[in-house]
Amino acid sequence: MEDQAEELRKMMAQSKRSPAKGYADAMGLEKSETRNSSAAPAKKARIITVTSGKGGVGKTNLSVNMALAYARLGKKVVVMDADLGLANVNVMLDMTPKYNLYHVIRKQKTMREIMVESPYGISIVAGASGFSQIANLSEDERQNFITELDTLSTADIIIIDTSAGVSSNVLDFIAAADDAVIIATPEPTAITDAYGIIKIIATEYENLNMGLKLVVNRVKGVGDAMKVSDRMIKTAGQFLNLKVDYLGFIYDDPEVSKAVLRQKPFMVTDPRCKASQCVQHIVARMDNTGFKEAGGFGAMMRRIFGG
Repeated sequence: MEDQAEELRKMMAQSKRSPAKGYADAMGLEKSETRNSSAAPAKKARIITVTSGKGGVGKTNLSVNMALAYARLGKKVVVMDADLGLANVNVMLDMTPKYNLYHVIRKQKTMREIMVESPYGISIVAGASGFSQIANLSEDERQNFITELDTLSTADIIIIDTSAGVSSNVLDFIAAADDAVIIATPEPTAITDAYGIIKIIATEYENLNMGLKLVVNRVKGVGDAMKVSDRMIKTAGQFLNLKVDYLGFIYDDPEVSKAVLRQKPFMVTDPRCKASQCVQHIVARMDNTGFKEAGGFGAMMRRIFGG
């Protein structure tokens, strides 16, 4: 598992040096050596994987709206729908791409050819249907798929929306990320499943080169979010010796459901709703910047998030 994840991580890191050296020079020990050299460091896209232990907790919604929040900061953002079985990023954006990852895997199209611009200033790579796990592909198909991911590295931010659960491809995308965002809700099953994926990460990977972060979605109040985050973070630290950072929460906002029905991101339909402001705070925390919203709810959010 670690070898497979390392291969994916190397391929997804951008290197501006000679093609002969390829992506292996961009990660691991080679990455440290590059940092110490006098040459200017190559631009590297920041990879954020959004995942969850179970479906239906708002993973795709968070991925898309985080992308919009980053785009509003002037970032070039690509959202890749890495659910190779039940892709839905394009559905949420009311888009029907002609081509998707299936065509890349089958070498019928390149990643650049299937990448499409949304009306909202972000690009998407639509997921395929009928491929439950990358591990089920032939070696030739898998190598072609990984190589094609290089196209995405021209962006500033790559957000990978994985399928739910702990299949091998989900774990590979988590290990390949600079930041892995695990989303849970206050529901007991969602908490259990989110902790389950954290436990598997701790078991499969001894040395993680990324930040593991938690977002609690659909909370009624701050207390709900704190209960969930405190419980998961303390348990992960005590029993798994794994550091999980609490990134923030998203209110159970009726505007979210309305936006889903309209097939538009809630950051577009109501950029000042509670959910939108929560996402902007989350991105600000990830980017180590401040999010300022004058008065009212914005001031309250700054106090809650410590900004």
